[in-house]
Amino acid sequence: CGGPLTALEGHFSTPSHPQPYPHQQLCLWQISVPVGHVIDLHFHNFSLESHEDCSFDFVEVHDSTGTGAASLMGRFCGHQLPPTLTSSRHVMTILFVADEGVADDGFFATYQARNATEKTCSPTEFSCGNGECRALESLHDCPDGTDELNCTGVSYPAFGSVCEPVEVEMCLGLGYNATSFPNIWLAIPDQEGAAEVLQDYQMLMELACYQHLRLLICSLFVPKCTPDGGVLQPCRAVCLAAELRCQQSLSLLGILWPINCNILPDSNDPVECFQP
Repeated sequence: CGGPLTALEGHFSTPSHPQPYPHQQLCLWQISVPVGHVIDLHFHNFSLESHEDCSFDFVEVHDSTGTGAASLMGRFCGHQLPPTLTSSRHVMTILFVADEGVADDGFFATYQARNATEKTCSPTEFSCGNGECRALESLHDCPDGTDELNCTGVSYPAFGSVCEPVEVEMCLGLGYNATSFPNIWLAIPDQEGAAEVLQDYQMLMELACYQHLRLLICSLFVPKCTPDGGVLQPCRAVCLAAELRCQQSLSLLGILWPINCNILPDSNDPVECFQP
C-alpha cells in the first residue's frame, strides 16, 4: 500500500477496503501536484481502532513530503470522520499505521488539486495564499501568514526575510553558512524548530551513508539562503544520491525513505537549486 500520487485528483484507501485492513500495516502516500496548487483532502467511510491518543491504529496527515512533527496537520483514529484538510503548498503526505491488534474497516479518501492563485472568496473575505478564505475582520488567521505580509506591528516574519548564520549543529560545514526562516516548505518557524526535528536524524550518524543523508536533510530543513534573502531547495541529484546510498540501510532499521525526490528541481543550476 502507499506510493506517489501525482494526478490533479485521485483516491486511495486502506488495504482490502471496505473489508477490514490486515494487521501490521505501514502505508505512506505522497501527493505531489504542480507548483502553484494546493491539495484538498477528504476522508470517507472512516473506521479505525479507537484509542484516546490514537496510539494503536491511526492516520497522520502532513503538510510536507515527509512525516516530521513540525508538518503534522492531524492524527486520526476511531469512527469520527476527519475534517477536510487543505495543504499550504503543492505536496502532502498521508501515513497509515496498524498494529497487530484490532483491525477495523479502514477508510477511503479522495483528493483534488486547486489553483492557489484563483480568487474564490467573497468580497467580505481575505484570500490566503493557500486558497482558504478568512473574514476580513479576523487577523493572523491564514496558516501561511499571507494575511500579515506588508503589515506593521505583527510578529509573523515576512517570507522575504534576510539571511542568518546557520546555527543548527548538524548542518554546519555543508558548503553554505547562511539560511533564512521561516521555512515555508515545511512550516518550520525558526532554526530552533528545525534543530528539534533534526534530532531524530542525528541518531543515524553511525550509518556509512550519513554524510549524504545529512546534506539532503539539512538542505531541506535548514535551506541555503540566497543573497536576496530567498532560499534554495536541494537539487534532485542531491536527493537521488542520498536515496541510492541510504534507502537500504534505513529499511533495515524499519524506516521508510521519507522524500519523493521527483518533486525537487531537476537541475544543476546553482541559481535554481542547491548542490555542493
